[in-house]
Amino acid sequence: MSVPPAFPRSTVLGYPRIGPRRELKRALEAYWDGRSTREELDRAGAELRERTWRRLAELGLEALPSNTFSLYDHVLDTAVLLGAVPTRYLDAEDPYFAMARGTDGLAPLRMTKWFDTNYHYIVPEVGPDTVFALDAAKPLGEVREARALGLETRPVVVGPVTFLLLSERGTAALDRLGDVLACYEELLTRLAAEGVAWVQLDEPALVTDLGAAELAAVREAYERLGAVEGRPGLLVAAPFGDLGEALPVLAATPVEALGLDLVRGQLVRDGLAGVAALAGKTVVAGVVSGRDVWRTSPERAAHALRTVREHAAHVVVGTSCSLLHVPYDVEAETGLDPALRARLAFAEQKVAEVVELARSAWDGPAPAAPSVPLAAPVPAGERAPYAVRAAAQAERLGLPVLPITTIGSFPQTGELRAARAAVAAGTLPQEEYERRIEAEIERAVRTQERLGLDVLVHGEPERNDMVQYFAEHLDGFAVTREGWVQSYGSRCARPPILHGDVGRPAPITVRWARHAQSLTDRPVKGMLTGPVTIVAWSFVRDDLPLRDVVFQVAEAIREEVRDLEAAGVPVIQVDEPALRELLPLRRASRADYLEWAVAAYRRATSGAGEATQIHTHLCYSDADQILTAIDGLDADVTTVESARSGGRILGAVGGFGRGLGPGVYDIHSPRVPGAEEVERLLREALKALPAGRLWVNPDCGLKTRTYEQVEAALANVVDATRRLRAELSLS
Repeated sequence: MSVPPAFPRSTVLGYPRIGPRRELKRALEAYWDGRSTREELDRAGAELRERTWRRLAELGLEALPSNTFSLYDHVLDTAVLLGAVPTRYLDAEDPYFAMARGTDGLAPLRMTKWFDTNYHYIVPEVGPDTVFALDAAKPLGEVREARALGLETRPVVVGPVTFLLLSERGTAALDRLGDVLACYEELLTRLAAEGVAWVQLDEPALVTDLGAAELAAVREAYERLGAVEGRPGLLVAAPFGDLGEALPVLAATPVEALGLDLVRGQLVRDGLAGVAALAGKTVVAGVVSGRDVWRTSPERAAHALRTVREHAAHVVVGTSCSLLHVPYDVEAETGLDPALRARLAFAEQKVAEVVELARSAWDGPAPAAPSVPLAAPVPAGERAPYAVRAAAQAERLGLPVLPITTIGSFPQTGELRAARAAVAAGTLPQEEYERRIEAEIERAVRTQERLGLDVLVHGEPERNDMVQYFAEHLDGFAVTREGWVQSYGSRCARPPILHGDVGRPAPITVRWARHAQSLTDRPVKGMLTGPVTIVAWSFVRDDLPLRDVVFQVAEAIREEVRDLEAAGVPVIQVDEPALRELLPLRRASRADYLEWAVAAYRRATSGAGEATQIHTHLCYSDADQILTAIDGLDADVTTVESARSGGRILGAVGGFGRGLGPGVYDIHSPRVPGAEEVERLLREALKALPAGRLWVNPDCGLKTRTYEQVEAALANVVDATRRLRAELSLS
């Protein structure tokens, strides 16, 4: 085994890939819609990669990553790299996007959140019969692309242990570790033949609680990969926390470099031994955060770098994780308050911080330990017992068995988006814009009435995003124009910046909910985003405990709930899809988080009377893992993603005591489920839930679909539900 060259002084673990103006989104959607070819899509990807590498080099970054670009998702890319493509997709016109999005006759793979971020990954299927075969075209191709530009890069690949642990079988999939490692060994050999000096293997699963089987897998994986003759140097990166018990295991292997998250993690936890093993290692010290938008404190970063230098052979300045989770460039945000903008660093500024720190001497006195702000008392807030509420709501709403509803949003048409852009640009009068919003609300209401839904929504045509819309109407937030961050595939969001105390100067949603309810005799839901989700999907101030910030938002939502109720809205949905997302990766910290997160939700909804039905919604978040906490929210009805995940939550709902709607329509795929498919899903749900508590709904909101798709799918949902109602009435 040859000795790799010394690692350069500065690097980042990854970079945004959607393009500064969301060029990837537009290229993907043109391809999906048949307006461009696969060759044109691939060319757009190559242009984005070239732009990224050139810019990183211009900024002075010494070690450039490659293979961080993806047309959809890097975990899906890893499945393709290893040949782990389920056979049912092989005959599809484009197997890659069939796995990601499905086809008319083929459901996509499951999708869920990437650790505690708002990024979604495609969950691989790894079974006893999966045949692994390396397809190294993508990482090798990107190395060659960069080299043609005169640039050397470090390929980045999801590590073997994380890949298997994130698959559908979880820890059980480690029984295929040997076969997967054979592919990684071949990959290292081929990259070495290509002249690659270093390879980065991302292992964020190593910062979670690991048992004996997982730690043994870490040891086996990196002993084997470390023994590959003539291989490149190995950098194992562990973002989102600290390595804990995995540190001494990993450090004892032949791996030359470790990437440590020194923003969210520590060098060592609970006095664990193993730091001494770093003596011969290179450490990529993640002192610049890849998860927030605040400028790095040079003093704190230098202190962390000096601490690492006491233990490691060589220290490299880096980011705590990939910069995938932050926008491109704060200089594009000319509309932000200058004082706030001076405090911010997006991806481009963070790269500059890494470079500047690497060139500095890390001088200056060590800063004092930061004071820990005290958390404020939890405000009380309770509603009447559920049995009392259920009786009052049944009398008020008069719903049939298996009531049908949707999650909130209806398709955001091109005309609607154009009108929103025009009013922002000042070319469309506000009055005309509001008239168009009212017309779109009426369209959504009439569509639902015609199809036969029972609890309607107004469709949210006035909203650009379920968090940003509220941020635009609350004090303490700022919003960006170009601060896009990828959520998955072509789906992007602009996280607001929560920089001050939160307040609600005026009602936010009441006008539109009141208008929708005036159009129909059927109950219409008021639609709100919950306090945990608003905070989780924002870049949040760091001078208060997160809990206190969440409770400030909860007070604002509580005021909105009370105003909706006063306006005569009978059903109010307060969504918390991020409840699972903020769950700490280490079990020891989870109980405290869930206690205050549940308390914040109950505070936000505590102003509602017993006859007002409170709904909540969670999607693509492994809700089955926190069902006790969801039950603790005490919502009258909870709707959850279930269709795409194959109904996995149904095995855990036996003790759930209120209304539950496991989704029967996967809205993140363009395919329209047939009535027979919906009926089958409902029959499975009826095995786990009594009919009197089962609701019928899609997995998530419908904004990403077309009206044609939505009407066809909902018609099938109604058809299947009516057939089951007829059966139940005869039984």
